[in-house]
Amino acid sequence: MATETFEFQVEARQLLQLMIHSVYSNKDVFLRELVSNASDALDKLRLAALREDGLDADTSDLHIEIELDQKARTLTVRDNGIGMSYDEVGKLIGTIANSGTAAFLQELKEAQDAAGAEGLIGQFGVGFYSGFMVADEMTLVTRRAGERSGTRWSSRGEGTYTLETVDDAPQGSAVTLHLKPADPDDQLHDYTSAWKIKEIVKRYSDFITWPIRLLPQETDGEDTPEPETLNSMKALWARSRDEVSDDEYHELYKHVSHDWRDPLETIRLQAEGTFEYQALLFLPAHAPHDLFTRDFRRGLQLYVKRVLIMDDCEALLPPHLRFVKGVVDAQDLSLNVSREILQQDRHIRMIQRRLTKKVLSSVKEMKANDADKYTAFWREFGAVLKEGLLGDADDRDALLAVASFASTHDEEAPTTLQQYVERMKDGQDDIYYMTGTSRQTIENSPHMEAFRDRGVEVLLLTDPVDEVWVDVVGEFEGKRLRSVAKGEIDLDVQDGEQTDDGREKQAETYAALLGWMKEHLGEEMKDVRLSTRLTVSPACVVSDAHDLTPALESMYRAMGQEVPPTRRILELNPAHPLVQGLNQAYQESEDRSGLAETADLLHGLAVLAEGGRPKEPGRFVKLVAERLERTLR
Repeated sequence: MATETFEFQVEARQLLQLMIHSVYSNKDVFLRELVSNASDALDKLRLAALREDGLDADTSDLHIEIELDQKARTLTVRDNGIGMSYDEVGKLIGTIANSGTAAFLQELKEAQDAAGAEGLIGQFGVGFYSGFMVADEMTLVTRRAGERSGTRWSSRGEGTYTLETVDDAPQGSAVTLHLKPADPDDQLHDYTSAWKIKEIVKRYSDFITWPIRLLPQETDGEDTPEPETLNSMKALWARSRDEVSDDEYHELYKHVSHDWRDPLETIRLQAEGTFEYQALLFLPAHAPHDLFTRDFRRGLQLYVKRVLIMDDCEALLPPHLRFVKGVVDAQDLSLNVSREILQQDRHIRMIQRRLTKKVLSSVKEMKANDADKYTAFWREFGAVLKEGLLGDADDRDALLAVASFASTHDEEAPTTLQQYVERMKDGQDDIYYMTGTSRQTIENSPHMEAFRDRGVEVLLLTDPVDEVWVDVVGEFEGKRLRSVAKGEIDLDVQDGEQTDDGREKQAETYAALLGWMKEHLGEEMKDVRLSTRLTVSPACVVSDAHDLTPALESMYRAMGQEVPPTRRILELNPAHPLVQGLNQAYQESEDRSGLAETADLLHGLAVLAEGGRPKEPGRFVKLVAERLERTLR
């Protein structure tokens, strides 16, 4: 096949220019990325050979080679792994179709420092292109295992690349970089120097499980020495804690997570007995940008006797711990295990329960001993952990023990449910909460007025999942979780501030108005009643005790589930001058057409106060404008 020339996508061209004219201070990361890609290719070949009996591939000596040529100023990273077909090269290398280039460029603009920017290479799967930081031209020669012919890809990073079929390509991939001249002022080192390559591999890739061999450079008239293996290949999870530095753990985390930042916490676990396994887990410092998307890849790397058999094994942790990264190395699993088998395997279920318990106990420890680290963790991942409250009841107590929530008790420090219960007032039987889009929105809600006046603490829940888990959990230590925006709440009686006689007299005074307003508002309202939760606002809209909230209705509809609209309840504040005046006007007037507009305005104001919108916004605005106009006459 003749050589074909193609153009990069627009975003890919932007990426190439970014790499070529890079301002990164640490250009060494290009080798880390190329070695990591080679290691992945070897892992995939080993896995394919286990699962495909007829695969025509040589797996006798899987390794990575680095070859330097000082005269030609080239550096080649070669592996004998899975390789790529012609179509795969065009798709994965030529177009960067699946590597999140747009997200990479956006994150790059938002990165605050050079260290943050350079690490984004690995995070977004564009590590191959990091070679252009140090090279004027890159060439890739690859052949997929089991195929006869290979492919050569070449580009100078100027907006185009070439593809051609080659007949003599060995199995695997070889990436050759035609290096730029060394420039110490630009932090551009001489990457044909053996000592520099050894330094980079030792720093970033010592834990890679495949041998990384540096080929000796040819010397005139002398015997060529054997290739030198640069990495220890020691699995970090199999070494004792005092043999491994934090830097080594951090590099392993970056390798398995494609994150550029150090992890927040490292968790080691070793299980011995009838079923042995080792685990090395990491809690990230920041939530990935796609954590809440359907395509988010979750799961740990699963090894069997140090052989990687699955890159993202979802069965090892529940969905609410999907942010945890790391490796699990089991001793007694089959090498030819599938995802379907793992879901039913009792050993895997046992590992999941143990890992879940270990992660939650580590978070609990962090909460008790390092408040700053826990606060950072909960800020990033609290919303995900609370998803676990909807599932298995076995984890619920452990999750509630590590959960914390914003509260009216303190503007800055969050609280636990246990701390809330310890602060409850005498005679208070319920844990009060309110959901909303932000703390400010909740605090300004009319529903909060009586609680604020009486100093009753309210949890302020602002994550979408909060709408659901409070109903599922229901109670804590015998105290019911109760929304301040649902059902009837009578703090007056609780505090002994109002007698039954006073309540009955008030009900008689407003009975006629309430009945007329309920009839006037018709199907919009389930009921109109007097409120005990309002002290300043004239009215508010609440849900019945067991009804869906508007936010929950919207959530179900966004998921494609049709739910019937819930009829709400309008509560009036009998102590407010507007409500008192409306009641007096109703009793004294026979023509109530003007009062109907006032009732509509009162209802619209209550809807607006909770963050909703009136049923007919145009009519509501018109009524408000007319009333304002009358005040100026």
